[in-house]
Amino acid sequence: MADSKFKVTIITPDGTVYNNDEATMIILNTSGGQMGIMANHVPLLASLEISVVRIKHDEGEDEVAAVNGGIIQFDGHEALIAADSAEMPERIDIERAQNAKERSEAAIKEAKSHHDNDGLARAEAHLKRAINRLNASKYSKE
Repeated sequence: MADSKFKVTIITPDGTVYNNDEATMIILNTSGGQMGIMANHVPLLASLEISVVRIKHDEGEDEVAAVNGGIIQFDGHEALIAADSAEMPERIDIERAQNAKERSEAAIKEAKSHHDNDGLARAEAHLKRAINRLNASKYSKE
């Protein structure tokens, strides 16, 4: 049964966010759509969308991480996620994420009123990250 488990590591420019060798499956959103990966899956390299990554285990509760873009490299035995930024639910400051969501919504409204496409694109990306963090925070064990 040991070959049904694999290692998952999530790294960011600030360091390692997650490292566990007991995963049985990960579910994530790539630029090509949602994907589930199990041990011995064909090797792959894919770009990641801003989304929650689900890490499933045989024993205990599943885990999630808020991942804000990046790439996944999988070799059949180890998944390495190199993310622009990532947080585990218990590390998310919910009030800060809610404030970021509200600021982003206001920035979107402002950019639309001024027909500022660049500002709109930035504000929409900020909004996606804030919503992603809020969604992941619902899984906090604290």
